[in-house]
Amino acid sequence: MQPLIAIAPCRTLPDYQESIKRAGGEPRVLDPATDRAADVVKWCRGLLLTGGVDVDPARYGEPRHPSVSDIDTARDEYEIDLITKAIAADVPVLAICRGMQVMNVACGGTLVQDIPSEVFGALEHAIKTPLFGLAHEVWVVRGSVLWTLMHDELKDGEALDVNSRHHQSVKRVAVGFDLSANSPDGVIEGMERRGAKFCVGVQWHPENFWRTGEFRPLFDGFIAAAQ
Repeated sequence: MQPLIAIAPCRTLPDYQESIKRAGGEPRVLDPATDRAADVVKWCRGLLLTGGVDVDPARYGEPRHPSVSDIDTARDEYEIDLITKAIAADVPVLAICRGMQVMNVACGGTLVQDIPSEVFGALEHAIKTPLFGLAHEVWVVRGSVLWTLMHDELKDGEALDVNSRHHQSVKRVAVGFDLSANSPDGVIEGMERRGAKFCVGVQWHPENFWRTGEFRPLFDGFIAAAQ
């Protein structure tokens, strides 16, 4: 039986849904109006947090940077409730782009609000088209869950070429999590929760590669944990 995977709603769902299906899961997109977080973590076998707009800096106690203009406080509240309850119940979690950021904030971490103005020597992290266009490489921490899953895809045992569509990133990693990947400019690109069945966040968009399969092992690992 395919494990039921709850997917946080966003404007670009098809690639997330197809990635879950290809790995053997059954995707169900959540409706915040009817799917209470407390109920979701009881029926789902895994939670996928998706990309989208910036997280409200008030959530981590900082004033808003001028570049932060598009936020959704209702979505922040719903997803923070989801991730908090999922972690408490040890429901497998895969958090992508904004998903990783909101997971970090929900657990007490902070964010870089604007990479171009806050990270010296920053690479280009906002290449919007094509969706699967490679932007830069990331260096994966040996021994991490991400490293174990993606081992056969790594260049020289540590590097992955990834796409990139974000201007924010994790700054202070939340307590209980470890950094699992970063780009050459120091931007945090991956994190995972110690001791969890599966709780992995990545800053790039692996779902955009479902046709060619470069990041299929990441989704396979997520679905295996949800079985």
